[in-house]
Amino acid sequence: MEFGVGSILDGKVTGITKFGAFVSLPEGKSGLVHISEIAYSYVNDVKSHLTEGQEVKVKVIGIDESGRINLSIKKAMDPPPRPAGHNRSSEPRHNAGFSGPRKAPPPANFEDKLKQFMTSSDSKLSELRQSERRGSRKGGRK
Repeated sequence: MEFGVGSILDGKVTGITKFGAFVSLPEGKSGLVHISEIAYSYVNDVKSHLTEGQEVKVKVIGIDESGRINLSIKKAMDPPPRPAGHNRSSEPRHNAGFSGPRKAPPPANFEDKLKQFMTSSDSKLSELRQSERRGSRKGGRK
């Protein structure tokens, strides 16, 4: 049974470190589940989530050129459901008091992109010229 990136396998935790857990896989292979790939929640201590000898379902998320296998427990399961009524629009806005100009939607084609660029460029040049005129008046007379 050959497996590669994306494969979901059953394994057994064989060792726990502060940075993750080693898992034995079929065909006598083993891989590492990094601490960030153990759970969808923050993991401070691997031992609070896993024990040696525990059976786990893992997903192969990478195999490097040395043949080391990177595994994920959290990607082998469905993500936890979001709380009811929770969506992005209900989250507090960090810039709620900001009423600056709204960004235009991205241009659809090259001509629209060029037009948007030229308008922006003209505006910036105009502002630059005005600030240069103001600056020359202040320092130019004695």
